[in-house]
Amino acid sequence: MNIAIIIPAYNEEATIRNVILDFHKEAPNAAVHVIDNNSSDHTGEIARQTITELNCMGGVFRVTRQGKANAVRWAFRHIDADIYVLVDADSTYPAKDIHKLVALVAEGEADMAVGNRLAGDNFQEKNPRRFHHVGNRLVCGLINLLFDADLKDIMSGYRAFSRAFVKNYPIICEGFELETEMVLHALDKRFVIREMPVKLESRPAGSQSKLHTFRDGWKVLKTIFWIFRHYRPLAFFGWLAFAFFVAGLATGAWPIYEYLRFNYVFKVPSAILASGLMVFSLVSFAIGLILDTIATHERMQFERQFLQYRGGPST
Repeated sequence: MNIAIIIPAYNEEATIRNVILDFHKEAPNAAVHVIDNNSSDHTGEIARQTITELNCMGGVFRVTRQGKANAVRWAFRHIDADIYVLVDADSTYPAKDIHKLVALVAEGEADMAVGNRLAGDNFQEKNPRRFHHVGNRLVCGLINLLFDADLKDIMSGYRAFSRAFVKNYPIICEGFELETEMVLHALDKRFVIREMPVKLESRPAGSQSKLHTFRDGWKVLKTIFWIFRHYRPLAFFGWLAFAFFVAGLATGAWPIYEYLRFNYVFKVPSAILASGLMVFSLVSFAIGLILDTIATHERMQFERQFLQYRGGPST
């Protein structure tokens, strides 16, 4: 069974060597692939030197198009394996937990095994930024609500994937929204997600997070919004139609009352506005029905293609 460890890295010269050493020690037969995402420091050189010293399979590949998702997209397209392990290059995820994640995929219990950082009692201690905790719970809660799921940590950077998931997952985003998009794709396409507790470690001295709380948080929320519209269009436009309907009803209540009592409408602008809102409501609902039919057809197409997929052992 071929295992590929994929490490997207951007300016992680302080940690990349330790990450490679730790994961090679735990999985000496796995191929270690460092995706240098246009680093401006010595990340690529250190990674290449370390892999050469260890004489392990894999290599260092430079992807100049900025964004974590772009780096992973390149890796998923060009690297061939039976099981893929994705881990951040910041040395905060314990290499020893790779066995638990890989076992879930290898035994067919999961298409995507996620290292749940929140299950441990040290997440806030190792990641003290309060807004990140709030944002993670908000996004996770939204996804659980919209997709009827029960996930705890959708933004974890430590995951294992089946070959079937990797080769049937089109990466659309470009940055740190990647983990959110992965989860949404898996939920919509009915891939099995399992979470496994992992104990988060502190970032070593000299290593800094590339995440920006508000900028990347907004990107994740925007991704949820657009993917929810794409995957659940009837619900999305149904709520929009309901909002227009309620607004139209509230606006038109008085003109209707006037007409019933006086057989004449005095508030003509309100009546026109109410009519427009009701038209918007009907149009929104119609759009939702049409897009829902298209989305259902796309799922059927995916299932047909998936049935034809041959995901045998890699060579």
